[in-house]
Amino acid sequence: MLKLVHLHQSPSSQLQPLATLQTTLKSSSAVAIPSKQPPSAARFCSSCGRRHFIEAATAFFLPVSPPKSDASTLHSDDYSDLLNKIHPPRPDWYEEFYASVMDTSMKSYEAKIAGYKSQLFGKLKGRAKRVMEIGIGTGPNLKYYAGNGEVQVFGLDPNKKMEKYARASATAVGMPPKNFHFIEAVAEAVPLDDSSMDAIVGTLVLCSVKDVNMALKEVKRVLKPGGLFVFIEHVAAKDGTSLKFWQTVLDPLQQTVADGCHLTRETGKYITSAGFSSLELNMASLYNDPFSLISPHVYGVAWN
Repeated sequence: MLKLVHLHQSPSSQLQPLATLQTTLKSSSAVAIPSKQPPSAARFCSSCGRRHFIEAATAFFLPVSPPKSDASTLHSDDYSDLLNKIHPPRPDWYEEFYASVMDTSMKSYEAKIAGYKSQLFGKLKGRAKRVMEIGIGTGPNLKYYAGNGEVQVFGLDPNKKMEKYARASATAVGMPPKNFHFIEAVAEAVPLDDSSMDAIVGTLVLCSVKDVNMALKEVKRVLKPGGLFVFIEHVAAKDGTSLKFWQTVLDPLQQTVADGCHLTRETGKYITSAGFSSLELNMASLYNDPFSLISPHVYGVAWN
């Protein structure tokens, strides 16, 4: 029987120690999660700056080898088809505009979340030489790999215009060009081999993928046995609160103006039910403002 995870609640934006809770999960007894996803062609939330549109007033593919899962048997053309289906092509000017907004609008958020990220990325040191980031965006996380000349980062994003900003971020933190690989792809169909990554990172991305269950299935497929999935996501507020009410009211608008970002998605439940062998899950309120729509966060580490 699945042992329910009790979340560690941080009442303010002050960094809290990661809970020592380790929960053994069995996929056969996973908590039921609705599989129906909203019809919008959602994509990565990158650094989820798209949520600020409400709060502030609005490639190439790596070689694929078959063996185990449906995704790993796809050819490049199949990945292209899935990419275009899940993330329909947008005008270049729009993709460029959005990438530039992400590059300039996220500095205050990144400063706020830095303590949490430093703590989580510290768990990768000495354990991960091959890291995949889903929703790499403009590369705000690349600074956490600085000084590690052995790490190879494979950054996925469906917006090809993000690449130049991500590469600029890599250069700015001293990452050798050969150590960073940008892949135009979606989280639901990753063009990488089974068990090929030591760690996978997702920060503010599962709020906007079209199919959370499929994305997490891909995470587990690509991770090596015992590999780490590091995550930070904004999530729905507690039921019955005024914040949850306003999240629910504004969620349709958020999805429209923010490329499918959901304010009411209970991402922690999805991760809990994904079948990871062990899970460390925490909650925090990032902002003191009780009406900040994206203040509630979950963060932690899951082991494959």
